[in-house]
Amino acid sequence: CTRNVLGESLLSGADVKLDPLSYTMFVAPPSLVALCAGLAVTWCPEMPQALVTWWHYLLPNALLAFVLNVLVAFIIKEVSAVGFVLTGLCKDLVLVIFSCILFHEEVTFVQACSFTSTMAGVLCWSYFKAYPDSDTTIFASRLFGDRLADKQALVPSERTAFVASQRGV
Repeated sequence: CTRNVLGESLLSGADVKLDPLSYTMFVAPPSLVALCAGLAVTWCPEMPQALVTWWHYLLPNALLAFVLNVLVAFIIKEVSAVGFVLTGLCKDLVLVIFSCILFHEEVTFVQACSFTSTMAGVLCWSYFKAYPDSDTTIFASRLFGDRLADKQALVPSERTAFVASQRGV
């Protein structure tokens, strides 16, 4: 989650604005350090021989991982870190549904309740983002302590301008 928020600030921030490829190049060295630390802890002498044996599988895998990292950076830039996380939650839900249908996997009551509440949260977030001036959004904001929601006496266009000025937009 921290990586996504950091990515959003670097990709869409006011001070520093990187494109997805530059962002991927920016986060690659710290990722390499973390991976090398893990490799040092789990090292065994058979690894170089395994690299020689499996290189034709490892090279396409590395290229695919690079493309995936660039795509993740692009999606975070276009959607936001929260949108990216919510998309991942929806993907998990679809995977569980397909595993139930295709492989007859059982879903426990707790899992069903958890996925239902997750989807309710995604739907609420989407509604709040799509309709920031609606009475429902203002009520929810006030319920959760947003001080900007107290400006409901303003007409919607003035309220949107007020909220934008308070958030520095």
